[in-house]
Amino acid sequence: MMSMTFDTSSSVTLLFDFWHVHSVAGMLLSVVVVFLLTLCYEVLKVSRIWLSHRFDKSITAPPPGDSSPVLESMPSESSLTPIAPTQAPISHSDSVLLHGAQAGLHMLQVALGYMLMLCVMSYNTWIFLAVICGSVLGYFMLFPLLSSWSNRHTA
Repeated sequence: MMSMTFDTSSSVTLLFDFWHVHSVAGMLLSVVVVFLLTLCYEVLKVSRIWLSHRFDKSITAPPPGDSSPVLESMPSESSLTPIAPTQAPISHSDSVLLHGAQAGLHMLQVALGYMLMLCVMSYNTWIFLAVICGSVLGYFMLFPLLSSWSNRHTA
């Protein structure tokens, strides 16, 4: 029976029977692979957020020249309203394509998330640390890029 406590051995089976690690070099390679998989998970998260933001913005963007009915009734206030460039609305086929891309990314994110969870459930300390460090580094590197992109395109 498998141990239910964390250990630091260099012998572990990860995800599949063929991924059986017996040596320190094999453990180092496995840690690097799990670390990179965790970075990919973070990239998928940011990609989904970016697509969702793009999709939502394209749906809610009013067509050029469209103004609020309240402002139309008050000419003095409508002349004070700044004219900001807006995106052209997305067509139905593009909307379906974006939604399909989001669904595909969601499927990959869920599958990769469960695979990483199963890696952690090997109860190997080094694999656990690889997942944690990959997640922290991915968040640290990618989420500032997302917020800077968002600030550039909403201003």
